[in-house]
Amino acid sequence: MATLSQFDVITLRRDFPILHQEVHGKPLAFLDSAASSQKPRRVIEALEDYYRRYNANVHRGVYRLSEDATFAYERARGKLARLINAPSQREVIFVRNTTEAINLVAYSWGSANIRAGDRILLTMMEHHSNIVPWQLLAQRTGAELVYLPFDGQGRLVLDDLDRLLDERVKLVAFTHQSNVFGTINPVEPIVARARAVGARVLLDAAQSVPHMPVDVQALGIDFLAFSGHKMCGPTGVGVLWGRRELLNAMPPFLGGGSMIDLVELDHSTFAAVPARFEAGTPAIGEAIALGEAADYLREVGLAAIHHHEQELTAYALERLAEVPGLTVYGPPAGPDRGGAVSFSLEGVHPHDVAAILDQEGVAVRAGHHCTQPLHRVLGVPATTRASFYLYNLPEEIDRLAAALRKARQIFA
Repeated sequence: MATLSQFDVITLRRDFPILHQEVHGKPLAFLDSAASSQKPRRVIEALEDYYRRYNANVHRGVYRLSEDATFAYERARGKLARLINAPSQREVIFVRNTTEAINLVAYSWGSANIRAGDRILLTMMEHHSNIVPWQLLAQRTGAELVYLPFDGQGRLVLDDLDRLLDERVKLVAFTHQSNVFGTINPVEPIVARARAVGARVLLDAAQSVPHMPVDVQALGIDFLAFSGHKMCGPTGVGVLWGRRELLNAMPPFLGGGSMIDLVELDHSTFAAVPARFEAGTPAIGEAIALGEAADYLREVGLAAIHHHEQELTAYALERLAEVPGLTVYGPPAGPDRGGAVSFSLEGVHPHDVAAILDQEGVAVRAGHHCTQPLHRVLGVPATTRASFYLYNLPEEIDRLAAALRKARQIFA
């Protein structure tokens, strides 16, 4: 199995300028990559290089700078296609983030295919970005939302699929990896059951594409959404992948420049995919830098990154279990547990926990993590979350555990 040694990780950390600083006089331990990852120097330089050397609009100019920008932009599309093993780079659509990707499918595919009486199957562990767009679609169309529950360890209750997933379900949309539990959901059996009733499948891969190999052809899904800023890339750019035959049949999401074929005063015809869904000037430099991030992750090795994170998670679960009064949510360490660990410290509000950890140089997340329905099931308004990536080390988890003990002492 591909692995990253501690030496490898220490070497990789040199690629990330932001990690080499102190916070409140303590070395920074960044444990919030599930919210947004840090960026390697080469990604930052790729973005800067675009603005310094060939800043121009794409697909429009016949001069050198524009041609260079267009080449780099489309080459980045190809890099993202290779990252997820898409059959064609024309199936890769640049969007702002996972949220926009899901909204695009909800408005374009959903408005054309969902009718009153249809059902959309989600899960109780979804991020708001994979709930609210479907709520809006259901309100427009008269469709119904149904939810697959999770068990006491944060795993989906697949036994409920037989009850919930019938011929009324036209779409199944679920997260590949929970941003709260760290649960890596079993895609294959859900896809197989959806196929049996003719339902389409959208996979929210915001927490999986940055951390593990993802192959859209092997998974058998119809749509995949992920964000650049969680995978060592810049903010403001993400990807929607869709099966080409589905994308070709979908109406535009936004109207304007670049997405048209012919415009008359009373009607327009639209460009082929992917241009049809990339109205206006795109985030050119950001897309180019995202392509560089994809190269970086492929060179490090996503299988090695995944293995490293699972080792860190297993270690974190051991160390956190030693902290009195701490409740950890999600499954135990194992093949279905990724690098996000959410917890509650008895008698201490999660925001207070995060504030004390910050004083120790440890950056974590506190709140409902855009999963209010999940937290209602847990019976808590918020949790604190530590999340890991390729640049984290075991000693940072030791510092997390020590800081949690300090928080407990302060509020005792």
